Amino acid sequence: MGDASLKRLIGLDRSGPAPPQTTAGSPLNPFTIPNAVGAVRLALVPAFLCLALIGGAPVSASAAIVFAICGAGDYADGFLARLTGQYSRLGALIDPLTDRLLAISAVIVCLRYHLLPEWALVLLLAREVIVLALARLGLGKGLELRINWPGRLSIPPLLGGLFFAMVGLATVGEVLFLTGLTLALIAAWMYLQRWLQQLSSPPSS
Repeated sequence: MGDASLKRLIGLDRSGPAPPQTTAGSPLNPFTIPNAVGAVRLALVPAFLCLALIGGAPVSASAAIVFAICGAGDYADGFLARLTGQYSRLGALIDPLTDRLLAISAVIVCLRYHLLPEWALVLLLAREVIVLALARLGLGKGLELRINWPGRLSIPPLLGGLFFAMVGLATVGEVLFLTGLTLALIAAWMYLQRWLQQLSSPPSS
C-alpha cells in the first residue's frame, strides 16, 4: 500500500470529491458493515444518557465507558467504509447526526452535574442546534452541508473534553473542550457561509 493510499485509509487524506454513493439522491443502502457500526452508535446514545443521569454524580464508570465506545465508533465506521468501500447515503446522513446527539447528551450531563463552564456548554448546545437547523433546511432546499476540516478536527477534543470532565479530570477536560469548541465555532461559521452561498447561487441548468 502506497503512502497516499495509507493516508486516505486512515482518514488523513480527504482530498477529492465525496464518494458518489454518499451524495444526495443516491440510494440509502443501509445494509453495510459501517452502517451496522453506526446503528450501534446511535443506540448507545440514549443508553449513555440514561446511565449518566440515573446514576447521579459522579458519572458512573459504565456511562463513561458507553460514551467512550460511542465516541470511538465515529472513527471506526469511517475507517471501515474506506477499508471496504461500503459507502452509503444513509451513513453520510446518520454519522454526523449521531455525533451531534452524543455531544448534546454529554452537554446535558455536564450541565446537570456542573462539570464544565456552563457558558461554554450552552454555547456548544446552541451551535449544535443551529447546525442541525441549517442541515435540515438545506435538505429541504436540495442543499447539503458537508463536514469541513475545522468541524472534523473539533470532534476528538470536544468528545475527549466531555469524557475527561465526566471521569473527574476537570482541568484536562476543560482545556480539550474549549479547544474543540473554538474549532466547532469556526466550522459553524464556515457552514453558514457555505449555506448562504449555495442558497444564493442560481440553480444549474
